[in-house]
Amino acid sequence: MNEPATNAPISNRLLSLDQFRGYTVAGMLFVNFAGGFAAVHPVFKHHNTYCSYANTIMPQFFFAVGFALPLVMLRNREKLGAHGALWRILWRIALLIGIGLALYNLDWRSSLVERFWRDSFQTLVHIGVTCLWVLPVITRSLRARVLFAAGSGLLHLGLSAWFWYTLLHEKRVIDGGPLGFLTWTLPIIVGSMAHDWVKEEKSGRSALYPLLGWGAALMLGGYALSCLGAGGHLAAPPFLPPWSTVDLWTMSQRAGSLSYQVFASGFSLVVYALFVWLCDRKRWQFSIFGVFGANALAAYLLQSVLEYPFSVLRYREAPLWQALGITLAFIAANVLLVWWMNRRGWFLRL
Repeated sequence: MNEPATNAPISNRLLSLDQFRGYTVAGMLFVNFAGGFAAVHPVFKHHNTYCSYANTIMPQFFFAVGFALPLVMLRNREKLGAHGALWRILWRIALLIGIGLALYNLDWRSSLVERFWRDSFQTLVHIGVTCLWVLPVITRSLRARVLFAAGSGLLHLGLSAWFWYTLLHEKRVIDGGPLGFLTWTLPIIVGSMAHDWVKEEKSGRSALYPLLGWGAALMLGGYALSCLGAGGHLAAPPFLPPWSTVDLWTMSQRAGSLSYQVFASGFSLVVYALFVWLCDRKRWQFSIFGVFGANALAAYLLQSVLEYPFSVLRYREAPLWQALGITLAFIAANVLLVWWMNRRGWFLRL
């Protein structure tokens, strides 16, 4: 951790977002690689039947996108006008979806239909599709955005009760599958709300109170929703395996369930509040998060390239000390490569 730099590459107001984004990338690298070791605690692994720490990482990418999207839209409107800004964002969304589809369909051993259901709808594609879905409301009033997010979540819940929850398990989708954008809307909208509160801090109103207050309320609301399927009993709290029936009310990243997205959106708010306090108030910043935060898309794409040579060292039954050592070496290699790209001005941004 370093003292605040006098030549920070981004504005003071956005330092917390840059650091938060970098933390999310670092968290992704850790859980994706370390999750392959048996000795690593289950809370750092992805699960389909409850929300672990690993399952909180992906929603934070959407939260960061939701925070930045209004900034991009409003800035482009000033430069290009309403139509120019719309076409630019549509082009970026199409490019993001195209990159995602190409990346997630590299394995041609399965059929096109199998790849569509099982592989295509992952982070980049979900971000693109969800941004397209929220575009009509992302710069509108807080009330309009909250109502849109609630409506999207309830629509997903209704479709899940009708047929989708059964079908998504039959097709073995990940991250919510083709209809996942309905609930991935929640962290994006919540991210746009955080943007509003941090923006208001310039007028002297503290952003920490709504960030923490709404964060706590959403986490509690997500857990309360998960209890609706527990047969009248309290469901297991987040980060613990379920002790009651697993159904459409269960926090599940695979299902993109409403309870999971509500809780994870609140968790993102609380984590981001920590970065507001550390970075915007105390003016601290972490070097590793700065490297990843400045070039997050490059870091996301490069992880799959660097994972191949390191996978030779990874075997499931490795002792914990060895598992952690290999994981840290993998993260360090990613840091060095992204840092090298940053030094040369090679940034991937959409």
